[in-house]
Amino acid sequence: MSETGEKTATFGYRDVDVAEKPQLVREVFDRVARRYDLMNDLMSGGVHRLWKDAACAKLNPRPGEFIVDCAGGTGDIARRLAKLARGAQARRGGASAQVMVIDYNAEMIAAGRQRNPHPEREPELLWSVGDALALPLPDATADAYIIAFGIRNVARVEGALAEARRVLKPGGRFLCLEFSQPPSAPIRKLYDAFSFNVIPAIGERVADDRASYQYLVESIRRFPTQERFATMIREAGFGRVGYTNFSGGVAALHHGWVV
Repeated sequence: MSETGEKTATFGYRDVDVAEKPQLVREVFDRVARRYDLMNDLMSGGVHRLWKDAACAKLNPRPGEFIVDCAGGTGDIARRLAKLARGAQARRGGASAQVMVIDYNAEMIAAGRQRNPHPEREPELLWSVGDALALPLPDATADAYIIAFGIRNVARVEGALAEARRVLKPGGRFLCLEFSQPPSAPIRKLYDAFSFNVIPAIGERVADDRASYQYLVESIRRFPTQERFATMIREAGFGRVGYTNFSGGVAALHHGWVV
């Protein structure tokens, strides 16, 4: 079942056929892939880097682990995890961790690979084009799963949560970093003004693409609140569910464990 019913999914402020959303989202990210990392810096004033650092520290990669970075795009999260894993390996020894970047959009994967012309220097990283609703992995193979700013783009959030639960081992960790809803009305008002007036304008000027960034802003507003999303994570079968607000609730880091 989708967020809005059995046959529909949200695409910004539109409700579309659930089968139509993947192609619509793919077209958005085909257009934004080349400027994706620059736009993240401009839209957040670089604060997204601090949020991602906190998420990766919470995941705490360990030697020998297999970690899924779902909707991993250009590898921002995966490279942070690989660096932390190398540090853990240097302290503790053991086998290298592996981080598999899975993204539905081949253009995003290509942009991520192009960021490092020497892939042999990143042996921890694996890259795969794949669907968050049908991950190319057997059951119970991952020690941890993280998805950052991607779950609101899937056709069925519940389906993505079920897939995360399926591929995680017993004791596996689930983390989701996503834009959210500031609980404070004044912060919410300021955030809305910035989001709807500034972000699409930056997209138009820097990436020559206002429509894609209008969609991204609208998709944030349609995403469930922190409490509702935490309930969805519990309903997917995770235990020890909780979340931490960042920047007054502009973003939130959700977590759960396979118990």
